[in-house]
Amino acid sequence: MQKRSVRARTVAVLAVTGLLVAGPVAATAQATTTQAAETPLVYVAMGDSYAAGSLVLPAKELFTCARSAVNYPSLIAQQVQPATFRDVTCGGAQTKDFANPQPGIISGTAAPQYDALSADTTLVTVGIGGNDIGLVGLAFSCVNLLPQPVGTSCKATNTAGGVDRLARSIDAFAPTYGTVIDEIRQRAPHAKILMVGYPTAIKKSGCWPVVPVWAADADYLQAALTRLNVRMAEQAQQHGATYVDLATPSIGHDMCKGVATRWIEGLIPNVVTNGLVPLHPNAAGLRNAVPTVLAAAGLVAPAKA
Repeated sequence: MQKRSVRARTVAVLAVTGLLVAGPVAATAQATTTQAAETPLVYVAMGDSYAAGSLVLPAKELFTCARSAVNYPSLIAQQVQPATFRDVTCGGAQTKDFANPQPGIISGTAAPQYDALSADTTLVTVGIGGNDIGLVGLAFSCVNLLPQPVGTSCKATNTAGGVDRLARSIDAFAPTYGTVIDEIRQRAPHAKILMVGYPTAIKKSGCWPVVPVWAADADYLQAALTRLNVRMAEQAQQHGATYVDLATPSIGHDMCKGVATRWIEGLIPNVVTNGLVPLHPNAAGLRNAVPTVLAAAGLVAPAKA
């Protein structure tokens, strides 16, 4: 009987001790979860005209950055309702404009985009790089209004002598993505950083003369864009950021498609699609980027009351 009594007392003590230990742990876990849930969402959007939605109406700001009120950062902000939202995307931006003032497209000066970051920033989206490698200039150099062989192939020009100079340029630029990620993390150490890639621009072999780019040059142009996306994804992985793939969801919505289905405008912009800048996303392209970016951010829109 005495042994049973001792054993019973021992079990009781262990049970009480377990409760005393588990209680604070459970309370701490609950407090941590509550604190995480209550952390205000502070969202900063950075990038170039693809992120700014340049000249997709209505405009949020016209003369300095041609920033749209319905670019994908603004649409995301409308859905998730962050405590603070700073959209510093700007048409014509290069990575150098993250650290330096950027002359306006028509007038004014845009502040360095890094200045929008703060220690309490929790989410950053970044879409950049096309202007650094001269992507739009490349696209226009590929235009041939007449069929082959009357004209000049941009692929032949850029690969003369057996060296792909554009590919080399993209590869040389790639580490800049890592530098951007590191700089953002230094200024916003608690932020989730999303590196947002470029959508698919043109289908395989193109669609000359609807988009007046020869088949080989269409493939070369898209290959350059794909290479830039791949380098962005690699740097994101190496530097602890998240790459957002907009190319895959936009397949079948390239500039060769009709007004009802295309998300990227060709050389002749269209008022119907609300895309006034050639070779850039129209309203549908911006709108359809939102679910992919939201999923990568791990965000859902709050339920309506």
